[in-house]
Amino acid sequence: MFEQIELFLISLIANTFSAFSGGGAGLLQFPALIFLGLPFAVALATHKVASVALGVGAAFRHYKERNLHLKLSVLMVVSGVPGVLIGAWGILSVPERLAQISLGVLTISLGIYSFLKPNLGTYHYFRDMSRKQYVTAGIGLFLIGILNGSLTSGTGLFVTLWLVTHLKLDYQRAVAHTLVWVGIVWNGSGAGLLGVIGQVHWSWLPALLIGSLLGGYLGAHLSIKKGNKMIKRAFECVTIAVGLALLIKAM
Repeated sequence: MFEQIELFLISLIANTFSAFSGGGAGLLQFPALIFLGLPFAVALATHKVASVALGVGAAFRHYKERNLHLKLSVLMVVSGVPGVLIGAWGILSVPERLAQISLGVLTISLGIYSFLKPNLGTYHYFRDMSRKQYVTAGIGLFLIGILNGSLTSGTGLFVTLWLVTHLKLDYQRAVAHTLVWVGIVWNGSGAGLLGVIGQVHWSWLPALLIGSLLGGYLGAHLSIKKGNKMIKRAFECVTIAVGLALLIKAM
């Protein structure tokens, strides 16, 4: 019972911060699963399954605000899922330390880039995309999908910043798309494949799923109420924290 309560609290805290800032649930949840005794591959698959509930919880809240764009949502699913499956399939052949160092440096750079752009993501300039924008946006989402399938921390943050910089969404709408489509569809696809080729620790999932579901809803609610400037600051803090955590872990 104590173990289940501990898992629930870890999941609730990690996913609340993730839903508010646009990613980073793996910063706390994934290392905690390893610390509690799961092997890397089992912890990865279990974390991916639990993360699906984050998207479900956030979707309930963001649906009321009509923050999702249909064509962009379709593009995120069509472009991202193949990348996620490729990444999940190839994760066991990638040197873990090298991957963590590379991702840590890239993730820190996201936070620094956002910090140096004071108005980035504070206004919503998104319009219907041209064919060229569809192609370039799809390629970017596909590449981020590969990272999402193979790695565990911070890849949702990449999606959020890609939507803000390339497609000119504000942070609130970018976070909404990231949480719903990355949380539900991308993580669901990766979890399904990892469940087939790996192993899920099913007895820990109830507590993790409940924490992810409630954390997703609570974080989405906070992001809607606090507005873009607060989300931007949270995004910058979480990206730098995730990046540093990855570098420390790799070292």
